[in-house]
Amino acid sequence: MQKKLPLLLLAIVLTALAVSFYQPTDQLTWFLETVPVMVGIVLLLLTWRNFPLTLLLCFLLSLHALILILGGHYTYAKVPLGFWMQDLFDFSRNHYDRIGHIAQGFIPAILAREILLRRSPLIPGKWLFLLVTSVCLAFSAFYEMVEWWTALLSGEAATAFLGTQGDIWDTQWDMFFAFMGAMVAQLLLSRWHNRQLVDVAPELRTKIS
Repeated sequence: MQKKLPLLLLAIVLTALAVSFYQPTDQLTWFLETVPVMVGIVLLLLTWRNFPLTLLLCFLLSLHALILILGGHYTYAKVPLGFWMQDLFDFSRNHYDRIGHIAQGFIPAILAREILLRRSPLIPGKWLFLLVTSVCLAFSAFYEMVEWWTALLSGEAATAFLGTQGDIWDTQWDMFFAFMGAMVAQLLLSRWHNRQLVDVAPELRTKIS
């Protein structure tokens, strides 16, 4: 299972990526939303031998990839799941992008936590919690700047990528949801993550016990 599950998850993500490439709503948006997935896959393949990830993180990264792929295919403002939520909860807009930004904090939090615990002197505690949350906030802010730069370079062509849907506070909401996602992930998953870290890096047993 330790060896087969990452391969299965990779196959699922690659299949979803290939399917999403067929007649996306907007080709530029598809590329902009899915390029992090493609870069991430390459990085994982290059580093896996020396830095295999926990199964928990593999699952979370795959889930994040699928969220990005779905948003890329439809554009975030037109994802059917978002319309279903809009009808069910009487939202004023399609909120699928909020799911994406919660994931943008929730999942990178476990990634940052894994890297910091395995490659720095940090131990579980307040400082680790603070630094992981700060990394996620920095990543979210950087992503918002990438959206800004993309809009400046491509003009109206980036409207679907920005996905603001007329909300003047969209950028602030995006960073807030990433912030909340990062904290919730650490509060919910830290103990489970610690157990899995020992499986891939037994030398951490004393450090995180």
